Amino acid sequence: MPHSDAASPATKALARAKVKHTLHAYDHDPSNRHYGEEGVAQLGFSADVMFKTLVVHLEGSGVRTPLAVAVVPVSGMLDLKAFAAAMGAKKASMAEPDVAQRATGYIVGGISPLGQKKKLPTCVDSSALDHEVMLVSGGRRGLSVELAPADLIRVIGATTAAIAD
Repeated sequence: MPHSDAASPATKALARAKVKHTLHAYDHDPSNRHYGEEGVAQLGFSADVMFKTLVVHLEGSGVRTPLAVAVVPVSGMLDLKAFAAAMGAKKASMAEPDVAQRATGYIVGGISPLGQKKKLPTCVDSSALDHEVMLVSGGRRGLSVELAPADLIRVIGATTAAIAD
């Protein structure tokens, strides 16, 4: 298994929180830019239990910080209007990749909701609660972490809402 022994900020955060989890590593194809779909194909999990981590730019008077994180199933798309509403913002748009990378400390395709450089407000799609386990990025391309949705939500201090189409 590639890189499975090298700890990432995400795996260190889980170890610190003493959260039961399983790492799943696979060989990432550098030419593949569909990271979530690649993980589904490589690991054989349903696209409903594999989640992608998206960094979103928020606008509006009630916004504490201009950036926030959405965690949605690979099988769905982020509903920007629903996400803005869930975060108390007027408007939401996808953050530029370089902005997302600077804020989280991770590269696009390996952005984890765990162990981010700067703790950003996070909302996990409520469909996660329908599953015993979910998978999120382990902090680099080709590494996923399997854990209970309630553990992820607790460790990162996330809220939940229906934010995926």
